[in-house]
Amino acid sequence: MKPLLTRGATYLVIFLLWLLHWLPLPLLAAVGWGLGGLLHRVAASRRRIALRNVELCFPDKPQAEREALVREHFGWLGRSILERGLLWFASPARLQRLMHIEGNIRLSEQVDRPVMWLMPHFVGLDWVAPALMLNQSRPGASIYQRQSNAIFDRRLRDARSRFGTTKLVDRHDGVRSVLRHIRDGYCFLNLPDMDFGIKDSAFVPFFGVPACTLLAPAKIAQTMKMVVQPVVVTMLPGGKGIRVTAHEPLPDYPSGDLVADANQFHRWLEARILENPAQYFWVHKRFKTRPEGEPSLYARR
Repeated sequence: MKPLLTRGATYLVIFLLWLLHWLPLPLLAAVGWGLGGLLHRVAASRRRIALRNVELCFPDKPQAEREALVREHFGWLGRSILERGLLWFASPARLQRLMHIEGNIRLSEQVDRPVMWLMPHFVGLDWVAPALMLNQSRPGASIYQRQSNAIFDRRLRDARSRFGTTKLVDRHDGVRSVLRHIRDGYCFLNLPDMDFGIKDSAFVPFFGVPACTLLAPAKIAQTMKMVVQPVVVTMLPGGKGIRVTAHEPLPDYPSGDLVADANQFHRWLEARILENPAQYFWVHKRFKTRPEGEPSLYARR
């Protein structure tokens, strides 16, 4: 796919992120909130997707509440875009000052089995890897989706490898590369809540709507006898920082029943979303793949 930005425009965007990262976080957050308001106005297709997702997941909410939730979501989304400059360029000491760590972030050092960190798609997701790699000593591996823009791709790869020992496994290389790294002592940073099509997936209710859900997290955890610890990021209002919560490992996960495990994770994730619904990543088509014979849930109405 052809990149949306030219070479010059790409370097300009990266330069602006570098320039803005020097701002105090409260000011950077305010600028990001303004960017989110602009995106809410101009990114019509993403706004429609977010509204549809919220309608599907919260059908009992009045329309005005759903629209207000989506407007707030775009504010957090704008912040998350600009705060990537911090993750790309800020010093480890500054990032540590901005992060408020809750829970047992060093669990991987305390168990004699490999650890899988489940990282659901909240808007502050990109803070999880730096939080983990700056606050525990085990190496980490994650699956990387190659970007169509080669300059952004290189910048993003460099940014995600800044701290600790990190291996990025290209999604096209498949799960065998991930398993090899786990056998070599790496923990696995896993994004479990995306729709990648029906292969190796099952339709599991998500807020009551069948969602095409990867079974790989529980399968890998079962095969490699892993401890599974979810980690969630919450962006704090007013530029007060980032809260990174290392939750307790999921009980009896994996259980040996892959679909039951996916159900358990969805119930857990739903509870986390209800704590801060505007910060879940509503602008992606979570319900894109449908059971055979069912129409698209995103068709224009």
